Amino acid sequence: MQGIIQFFKDLVERSAFGVCAAIGERLGLSSGRIRMYFIYLSFVALGSPIIIYLFMAFWLNIAKYFRSNEVMA
Repeated sequence: MQGIIQFFKDLVERSAFGVCAAIGERLGLSSGRIRMYFIYLSFVALGSPIIIYLFMAFWLNIAKYFRSNEVMA
């Protein structure tokens, strides 16, 4: 059971924190500040920013996949 929890934690940390860093680089803000905005918005908007956050994490992974394939081709 502990191994499953650790695997899930590692998976979330690898995919989730890249979103805030990518947004921060493009907007010129710190990723910590963006994480706080997501947390506050999640409380105010009853969780809808979490859906946007997950979509953006998915999109970043797709973009990373295409960039890695372009380099290899």
